[in-house]
Parts: sequence; structure tokens; C-alpha cells
Amino acid sequence: MLYKFKSKAAGDVIMLEANGRQVLEIIGKQAGPQGIIEAAQIPAGIAALEAAIAKDEADQKSAADDAAARGDKAGRPEGISLRQRAVPMLDLMRRSQKENADIVWGV
Repeated sequence: MLYKFKSKAAGDVIMLEANGRQVLEIIGKQAGPQGIIEAAQIPAGIAALEAAIAKDEADQKSAADDAAARGDKAGRPEGISLRQRAVPMLDLMRRSQKENADIVWGV
């Protein structure tokens, strides 16, 4: 299943279910088959998503530092980071904020 986020301010953002659900939970929305992020809710959503990205990156750095302290070779984290997954959504949210447009989603 896919989440499709739409706004009059920008092109659609499509995410796999797990990623879309994660982003919705971070911004404080119930991850259902459809919903809306009202324009007034967007600034708080952007702040929450940016805070989650910063925490994720700090956790990765801490894990790498711990591995280095133990003498383990710290490589790049596996997989795609939250930042990489969230950038298209952050862009959609910022554009929607500028245009005072709601974001709706459906599966």
C-alpha cells in the first residue's frame, strides 16, 4: 500500500506505507487510509519532523562514536535515513505553508 500526499501548492508525494505512517505519526496525525493536515497545523508538523530528523542523526552519530570507542569499525548506517525519506514531505509542507494550503492524503 502507498500513501499519496496532495496539495494545491506542489506536486504529489508518494510514500510506501511504513514510511508514510512514520511521517504521519511524527507530525502527530492518525495514520489512516485518508486524512488532512490543515494549513494551520503545518508549522508544528514541520517542526516535529525536523526535530525527529535531528534526533535520528544524533542517535546515529552516538552509535558511531560508541563503536569507535570500542575499536569497532563504524561504517555508514544501513538503509535510507529519515532525512532522505522526509525531504520530499518537508518540501511539500513548506510550499503548502507558503500558499496556506491544506495537505490531504489517501491510500
